[in-house]
Amino acid sequence: MKSPDLAKMQQQFSSFISSMKSLTLGTINEEGKPFLSYAPFALHQGKLYIYISRIAQHYRHLEANPSADVMLIEDESRSANLFARQRARFACTAINVGNEGCEPIFALLEQSFGEPMIGMLRELDFSLFELIPLEGRYVVGFGQTFDIDVTGERFELAAIDRS
Repeated sequence: MKSPDLAKMQQQFSSFISSMKSLTLGTINEEGKPFLSYAPFALHQGKLYIYISRIAQHYRHLEANPSADVMLIEDESRSANLFARQRARFACTAINVGNEGCEPIFALLEQSFGEPMIGMLRELDFSLFELIPLEGRYVVGFGQTFDIDVTGERFELAAIDRS
């Protein structure tokens, strides 16, 4: 199989990440079992930010255990092959940063989701969580898997273990 053009794949990754508005969030519940949810997000300076309600289950999970996995995945309707959907996954550490001193993040959220929506949520019980990606993997298709960081600065063809 021909090696992929890394610069082209890196640009595709950058376009993919910038096109996404929500992420799938994997957390660990009180019994130590996996829990899956989703949240709209903003990307700022290599970190992902989600704005979630205190009554949401994933809020409590992140408060109790800051380890989380995040996945951004191509919409099924846009995928040529559902077995090889474009996707990026990141292992993250979550920090509840609250709502004070986060105006650049709120500006990004307003840009993506509208000032009226974010303004309304700011009046409720929502809190901003910073998700710090520790490692990532980007899959474009069969045999096209890359070890990455969220900014795309680290972008290496993943080793394939054939054992």
